[in-house]
Amino acid sequence: MGEMLVQEWEVYATNLANAEEHELQTALTNIIKEETINMQDESCVVIGRDTRPSSENLSLAVIDGVTAFESRYQDYGLVSTPQLHYIVCCRNTDGRYGEPTVEGYYQKLSKAFNDLVKQSPNSEADKKSLSIDGANGIGALKIREMEQHLQPLLSLLLFNDGSKGKLNHACGADYVKVLQKAPEGIDMKPGERCCSFDGDADRIVYYYKDNEHRFHLLDGDKIATLISTFIKELLVKVDLTLNMGVVQTAYANGSSTRYLEEIMKVPVYCAKTGVKHLHHKAQEFDIGVYFEANGHGTVLFSKRAEEQIRQLVDTGTSEESRKAAQMLKNVIDLINQTVGDAISDMLVIEAILSLKGLSVEKWDEIYTDLPNRQLKVKVADRRVIETTNAERRTIKPPGLQENIDEIVKKYHMSRAFVRPSGTEDVVRVYAEADTQENADALAHEVCLAVFHRAGGVGDEPKPLR
Repeated sequence: MGEMLVQEWEVYATNLANAEEHELQTALTNIIKEETINMQDESCVVIGRDTRPSSENLSLAVIDGVTAFESRYQDYGLVSTPQLHYIVCCRNTDGRYGEPTVEGYYQKLSKAFNDLVKQSPNSEADKKSLSIDGANGIGALKIREMEQHLQPLLSLLLFNDGSKGKLNHACGADYVKVLQKAPEGIDMKPGERCCSFDGDADRIVYYYKDNEHRFHLLDGDKIATLISTFIKELLVKVDLTLNMGVVQTAYANGSSTRYLEEIMKVPVYCAKTGVKHLHHKAQEFDIGVYFEANGHGTVLFSKRAEEQIRQLVDTGTSEESRKAAQMLKNVIDLINQTVGDAISDMLVIEAILSLKGLSVEKWDEIYTDLPNRQLKVKVADRRVIETTNAERRTIKPPGLQENIDEIVKKYHMSRAFVRPSGTEDVVRVYAEADTQENADALAHEVCLAVFHRAGGVGDEPKPLR
């Protein structure tokens, strides 16, 4: 379905990647046997590439591999990662999900977007345009192609479009999120909406500058809150009892969790860090919303939810109910359910802001983020740290969690957790508290605890100020 690789297959992928050439046949035969694959079945490999210089040769290498197996392939050329996921889903649902082409993607999304925005009381009002930082990647190319489908309801200003800058250099979603500042090459005016894609266009963050020229970031937590609040309000209007959940990681800001649970009455679940964990957890609900704080996320609708919503468009008990059902149907068509998709998520956000008559400042005011700090501690071996409860508690080394609990008690509205990096010998530390000063002090104390109990190397962590 164009979704994440199921976890059972990760073992096969690892074995295949690590197999020496003479072991390749055995590794493949093993997969065929384990999964009882009928080798007479027709198969087709869908191929796409991005704008990096290496992409063309890698793409040709894949084609060589497919051809060597006397199989079929279809090369879609330059596409964003989420567009490729979309195409796979369309092909494997015999077109029920949409037409399996890039043009089909533009048509489906723009029709849903235009239908939604036309229901807005403010759709004809003077709309400030949206400034997009394309990260000098494939997303910039694709938004340029799609632009004509969105006019006149959405006016876009594209920066870092790849014509001269380098991919992700001083721009892109990660740069903005980590450094908490605007990318280079974008012209920001106070109160204007801006967003940044990442290089392959599967992540998005929003931001703006206030009248005092202070920078404000609206990350994945703020996006998840906006989208799930909107969907919950529509569900109340159509009077559907579908089971809805928001999936976050331990990195989600405590204020967003509190707002969703206490004010919106939407259940929130915590999954391990990594999109695959969030995606699989979100599949457990009729409507599952998931976003990582870095801006990667989407909404999943169960078959049951989709059928009930589509039915209510015609059979709703009141005009308000039918209108709300129509909006939900448009949202289903606008969301790329296969994977996080910067273009699709951007259009959902823009439609919601228009329908609710919200400025970017008003959206930002839904809740105030608790000050937080992320640090890392170098250790001799990251494997000494073992975690539980979606990485929020440590079970090894002994005494570390008790130590962290004692430290956390000293600060107001605080929490902290540590987890080993997946790629290097460092332990990542996250802390939040009522003030930035306290968040920094808490993070530092936890770093010291990790350094002394988990085999820190080099100098002892220094206070931030």
